Amino acid sequence: MTVFSELRMRPATATTAGWDASVTARLVLAGAVIFTLLVGANLATPLYPLLQAELGLSPLDITAAFTSYVLALVATLMLAGHWSDHIGRRAALILAVVAGLGGGWLFAEAHTLGALCAGRALQGVAVALATGASAAALRELLPSRPEWASRFTLLASAGGVAAGPVIGGLLSLLPGATSAPYYVHAAVLAALLVPLYLLRARPAIQPPAGPKPLHLLAPRRPSVTRAARGAFWLAAAVGFLSFAVFGFCLSLAPGYFARILAVDSRPLIGVLAGLTLAASALTQLVTLRGRFVVPGGLAVLGISVLLLGGAGMWNSPVLLVVASVAAGVGQGLAFRTVFNDVAARVEPIRQAQTISTVYVITYLGSAVPVLGLGWAAGVFGLAPSVAGFVVLCGSAALVLAAVTLRQAVRTRG
Repeated sequence: MTVFSELRMRPATATTAGWDASVTARLVLAGAVIFTLLVGANLATPLYPLLQAELGLSPLDITAAFTSYVLALVATLMLAGHWSDHIGRRAALILAVVAGLGGGWLFAEAHTLGALCAGRALQGVAVALATGASAAALRELLPSRPEWASRFTLLASAGGVAAGPVIGGLLSLLPGATSAPYYVHAAVLAALLVPLYLLRARPAIQPPAGPKPLHLLAPRRPSVTRAARGAFWLAAAVGFLSFAVFGFCLSLAPGYFARILAVDSRPLIGVLAGLTLAASALTQLVTLRGRFVVPGGLAVLGISVLLLGGAGMWNSPVLLVVASVAAGVGQGLAFRTVFNDVAARVEPIRQAQTISTVYVITYLGSAVPVLGLGWAAGVFGLAPSVAGFVVLCGSAALVLAAVTLRQAVRTRG
């Protein structure tokens, strides 16, 4: 099928045209798309202090730009999270890459807060379109190894978010600090369109059967099967909390970290901002099982977040690095376990929709609390606001650790 026939949900025709890629190549391509889009969505992290100075933005303006990305992402997940089940994974990924190209160009050329928000919003649309499609594609390509499908999904996602600030900081050293990173990223995205277009697509998992196929693309109310409901809410709670921490690391943390270290090196700030996400990504390569992985991971996350506040109070770079890495390890272990539990309880036909629903709540965690933090920073100052934020997040993680520990003990009994 051609991409256009997929988008119109036309019946597949017998054809040998196109690149009949191996399973390995398809795995790499699906992971590369979501990884690259998330890199692009987080290139701006070390650039925010520079943009703040150039455009005269307040902390609330910075969090508004960041939150516009998250809100657009969440809205698109709710409206179009199921599309890849009907138009096919390849078509959804191509749409995502095209949207990512548009969002990056808008952000690179932005000279006002409104333009920044518009570019960020389009990047959110791109990530949302790719999220469910890539996760479902990875699971379909590894039907007998669902745990590794979840690991690859989270590795690509967390890895992309972690690499974004680092790459953004390095590319900002080129002429045109706030635009060069996006031009380079656009070239990579354009290159990805070539294999995606040439790929011989697999049929959609739920093709249209009636005379009005477009009705299948209508927005749906988020829903979860009864068998997966308990696992879903636990994954959503862990995701919301941990993404609140990630949202802080990717928005106001660069300025906060720069104050602690008394530096203005954008590459260094990018590395610090991506530490927590990088640690989370690397934990996907570690095999650790047991009933106490989730409460243990949440306890590590809670204590580490509290120590992040301590690093600011004591101006301790060492504590900042250690706490950032430990927070990522705790989050990675806990979220992977609950995420895999949800995915294992859902039938293939509902994979994209269910995973998208999990991410709806998860990504709200990186929008609502962070927007509140931006407002508080404008009213009370950055340092006291961050202190209050880490106390709330750290305490919530410890409470959730206690709840899951109780469940684990009951399961043992």
